[in-house]
Amino acid sequence: MEKGKVKVGYYSEAGEEVVKAILSKGQLFGEKAILGETKRDEFAQSIDNETSICPIGVDTMHELMRDNQTFSFKVYKFIGFKFKKLERRLQLLMFKDTKTRLLEFLDELCTEYGYDCEKTGDHVIKHPYTQKDIASLIGTSRPTLNILINELKEEKVLDFNRNEIRMYKTSA
Repeated sequence: MEKGKVKVGYYSEAGEEVVKAILSKGQLFGEKAILGETKRDEFAQSIDNETSICPIGVDTMHELMRDNQTFSFKVYKFIGFKFKKLERRLQLLMFKDTKTRLLEFLDELCTEYGYDCEKTGDHVIKHPYTQKDIASLIGTSRPTLNILINELKEEKVLDFNRNEIRMYKTSA
């Protein structure tokens, strides 16, 4: 992807949208096609007006990987990283309670989208996620997520709004 944000997900049997990831500049999607997947069960959708992608056909991708070992290594490294991230998310879902999953997800967002506020020292996360997206990614319902966010607000752990999450310095 050249710029913007792309939402990757699928639809459950009940017709509910399930978001697996939101990708930004420099990230790949559709990589399962180079591993032999011929039928897609996921969607990729632009979530802003700034999105620009660089589509590459499977045959072209195979050719690039065959002819350029460095590029090939980077692609395999990227796929390995995605698998590790999925494994970690699965471990969270299996072994941690919802509040812990939320806090660890927010920690991950800090790494990907966050910065430290110069004035307060708080961790500020400018993010593309809706509460529904976050609930889907941590394996909970939207109402449960809302309850947890309100609890964390009351505990002065964070402040949450549509575009920004502020993790207060005292909690970080």
